[in-house]
Order: sequence, then structure tokens, then C-alpha cells
Amino acid sequence: MSPSPDRRLRVMLLFGGQSAEHDVSRVSAVAVARALDPARYDVVPVAITREGRWLLADRARAALETGDFPPAFEVDGAPVRLAEKRAGLGSAVVRLESGGSPLGAVDVAFPLLHGPYGEDGTVQGLLELAGLPYVGSGVLGSAVGMDKVMMKRAFLACGLATPRFVALREDPGAPPASPGISKAELDRCEDTLGYPCFVKPANLGSSIGVSKAADRAGLEDAVDVALRFDEWILVEEGIAGREIEVAVLGDRPPEASLPGEIVPGADFYTYEDKYLDDSAELRAPADLDADRTAEVRRLAVAAFEACRCEAMARVDFFLEDPGRGFLVNEVNTIPGFTPISMYPRLWEVTGVPYPELLDRLVALALERHERRAERAGRPREP
Repeated sequence: MSPSPDRRLRVMLLFGGQSAEHDVSRVSAVAVARALDPARYDVVPVAITREGRWLLADRARAALETGDFPPAFEVDGAPVRLAEKRAGLGSAVVRLESGGSPLGAVDVAFPLLHGPYGEDGTVQGLLELAGLPYVGSGVLGSAVGMDKVMMKRAFLACGLATPRFVALREDPGAPPASPGISKAELDRCEDTLGYPCFVKPANLGSSIGVSKAADRAGLEDAVDVALRFDEWILVEEGIAGREIEVAVLGDRPPEASLPGEIVPGADFYTYEDKYLDDSAELRAPADLDADRTAEVRRLAVAAFEACRCEAMARVDFFLEDPGRGFLVNEVNTIPGFTPISMYPRLWEVTGVPYPELLDRLVALALERHERRAERAGRPREP
């Protein structure tokens, strides 16, 4: 049942998290909290520390209001009130009767957890079990969108062109001096992809753990770096082309924004480029003709649907011209919502302001929850 229209919706912002993208998540949460209309929403901040603690505290709310995250946020014994002492949603999420939870009755969750343990279907599954509406893709779409290997396989199965790649898994029997991948597998990468190539952890984002390799020594070093983050890694051909991004919203049917373009300040679009140096140029909209614009918007929706995404995603492309044209690189099911993030910027230039974008995402979460609840309650035909 939808919340009464005469009261504000209680939106639980889940932010922080245990992945290497913890800091990006916190900045996204600040931006979203400030953009949610206080006349319509009551923001309930729930912070997850790097150690996996779920915090509901005055400090969490102050952090969202000021953007300041004090060190005490993660220190044992700090004067914070824990919703649960260890990882797990517990009473903080389960929709209990009034007074039964430190959160009261939460209407909808807005996960802003980038990377593993937040964007990969784990938290989504927990919210499903709790019976709580939530923003973004479901368990399946989140899992596929997080794992670059499965994502690429989904693109290929749906006939979408993507850069050539080799999927590798760490070999626990590899000698200590090796990068954890057999010589034969590294040979296969060289033979299939050549140089330069890029090595990425399969389950991470924000360019964390990504390296560019120009030769065999560089490949071995890059593999070693990527394996620090995941036992599965993706080695992908280097593409000499433009980096184009499209935002997708909704799922019945999904809509695609105008495309944008990333012009990296470094050799490729690194974490520092994205969040620290402010050296990348973000062009919104991208300088593409009408036909190319229509094509990439169509492909963005196709990639979104190939991975069974819902509600929102940012779809990243390479444009190889002359060459193979648009190559879909990846989908991001919880794109950044920081002040410089492309997802809200692209919708802004497409005619959907940031506050309206958040309104639509919350509405989509509630609609999906009601739709599934209705289906679950239908009598089955004999």
C-alpha cells in the first residue's frame, strides 16, 4: 500500500559501504540528501562503515547536512547509536510497526552503495526479504551489472558489439612469484588482444584497480593489481576512440538521455580523473549528429535490457570511428550522484532536473513494489 499523500515519505539513504568505492558513495549521499525536497521527504541516513557496521546516528545526519565525515564515524566506542552492532539490516530495515524500530516506518530505501556489498545484488536481496521498496535494479540486474564478465557475456548473447576481452580467474596453485594467472592464460591475452590492453577487477567500479598494459611486464603488473580486488578479472583490448555515456531511466519502458562525452585528462579515465584532479572534461550533451545520437540512445536501452536492469543505469560506450562504431563497454546500476556525476547531468540536459529525477526514481521503486505485491497476491490458476 502506498504511503498516505498527506505525510512525507521516509527515505532511507544507505551510504558508505565496505567496497573500495566507500568515499564516492558518501559524496553521492550528500548530494542526494540535499536535493530531496524536504516538503515531500524525510531523509533517514544509515551509514555503513568500512568494517560493515550499520550506523543510525546524529553524526550520520550531520555528515549528510555538512558533507563532513569525522574520523569518529568509524572508531569503536565513538558516541554513536548503532542500529545494529554488526553488519546486517536487522531492525533498521524490517518494516516493523510504529515504535518497533529505531527508524520508525521507512517507506523506501535509496541505496547509494557503489561496488560489492551494495551494488551487486546483496543489499537488494536483503531489502527484498525485508519487504521494503528500494530504488534501482533488482537482485539479478544488480548482480549482472556488477560483474564485468557476466555483463560482457550478456551483451554478446543479445548481439551487442563490445570490445574484445578475455576473462581470467586467479589460479590458487600458481607459483608465489607469478601474478596468480598461468603463463598460458597470459599468452592467450597477448594473442587475442595485443597491446595496449586494460586489466580490470570484474567486480568493482570508479576505475579502481584498473591498469593499462603496454607490454608483457606491464600485463603481469596489472594482473597483480587487479587480483588485489577480485579473483575474477577482465582483460580488454585498448580502444582508440571517444568515450560516450548515456543515462537510462525507468523500465516500462526505459528511456535514454541525450549522450555525453568524457575527455580524460590522463591516459585513460582514472579514479583521480573522476574524483580528485578535476582534470577530465565532461561534455553534456556530446557533439554527435542526430543519427549517431539516436543510435547510441537505442543501444543504451538495449544494453540496459540485456542485463535485466531496472529504474536507472548509466551505459558507457566507446565510439571507434573509423572502425566498428559504438561498442558498449559496461552498465552501472548505481551510477554516481555526486555534483560532477554524468548520470544526473545527462538528465539535466535532457530536461529532467535533479530533484525531479529523484522524485521519479522514488516513484518507480514504489510502483515496482506494489506491482510485485499485487502479483504475489493473485490466486493461481489451476
